[in-house]
Amino acid sequence: MITLTNNKRVLLILMINIFIVMVGVGLITPILPELIIEFGANGQSMGLLVAAYGITQFLLSPRTGQLSDRYGRKPFIIAGVIVFAVAKFIFAIGDMLWMLYASRLLEGVAAALMVPPMMAYVADITTTEDRAKGNSMLSAAMSFGFVIGPGLGGFLAGYGTRVPLYVATGAAVAAVIFSIICLPESLSQEQMKSARERERPKESIFKQYAKSLTSKYAMLFVLVLVMTFGIANFESVLGLYVTNRFQFTPQHIAIILTTGAIIGVGIQALIVAKVIKKFGEQQVIKGSLLLTSIAYIVLLLAADFWSIFLVTSCIFFATAMLRPALHTQLSKMAGSEQGYVAGMNNAYISIGNILGPTLAGCLFDVNMFAPFLAGCCILFVAFLMALKLK
Repeated sequence: MITLTNNKRVLLILMINIFIVMVGVGLITPILPELIIEFGANGQSMGLLVAAYGITQFLLSPRTGQLSDRYGRKPFIIAGVIVFAVAKFIFAIGDMLWMLYASRLLEGVAAALMVPPMMAYVADITTTEDRAKGNSMLSAAMSFGFVIGPGLGGFLAGYGTRVPLYVATGAAVAAVIFSIICLPESLSQEQMKSARERERPKESIFKQYAKSLTSKYAMLFVLVLVMTFGIANFESVLGLYVTNRFQFTPQHIAIILTTGAIIGVGIQALIVAKVIKKFGEQQVIKGSLLLTSIAYIVLLLAADFWSIFLVTSCIFFATAMLRPALHTQLSKMAGSEQGYVAGMNNAYISIGNILGPTLAGCLFDVNMFAPFLAGCCILFVAFLMALKLK
């Protein structure tokens, strides 16, 4: 059982753990367009590849959050990192497109095992007053992994397209070892026993989603879905967009993603908690959604590297504020249901990650500007929904 006297140290361990995994995720970002071209695929295949992991994440996340309430956070986190390592190795050796899809599906399993317990873990070791800071620090660690990942991936791609994938596998193996040695369990045996005693009858995945839409969390779950849909829509085809329109190289893409993400990390680590404390989660959610929707339109007007860099940096800024605000609002409402809420939150994220890239890939094949116009409209609808939050 973790006490408040050492929760800062444990939060740091958790941040390092998720950082190592996110480096593995970010490594492949700059090389995805070249891999798609290597396999002779199109924008739709790119979108489906990005979306594939959301399918298994969607199916498993509601259960893993609840199960971590009953059996502890650590076993699920370690299992998730192990699955992630296997997924990256399959991606590294894949010589057929179906192997890449299999890898992405396994990544979804890993995300479902890791993310809800990690989000619940933060709630376990922070007070209500410090919840925003804990969420923003975890988000900062995740973002910092993306900062290092794409830059390192773009650099390693110079030695071969597959080299970053093997490095990602090694990073995931390191995360497994680190988690086993350094990460303690956040729940006591009494807490887990109590959760098992109040265990509800098993329900189908669709019944769980139906109940979540009638719960007190319904509006926030829908906002999480719409937010993720719009952002995934943008992120999945940005590389293809700048490659086709401006002939950017993987190194150009790495610079944009790396530097833009540095802004997000700085915001999450230094000012998100203060801004949320001053203005409240709801105002931050509304402002971030509006700024992101506007930025998508401005991106289409950008005509060179630096203007695209500036606009994408603004998008990173807005999303760096948005995600911790939504997670904190949900966590504050959850009470003793931290695992359940974290699991459903991750499940709705997975739906957005399935639909967003799939739609974006299809729209990109019709017109390269269409995904960004759709993303703008979707996020503006989310902003209008957020206006109704009480």
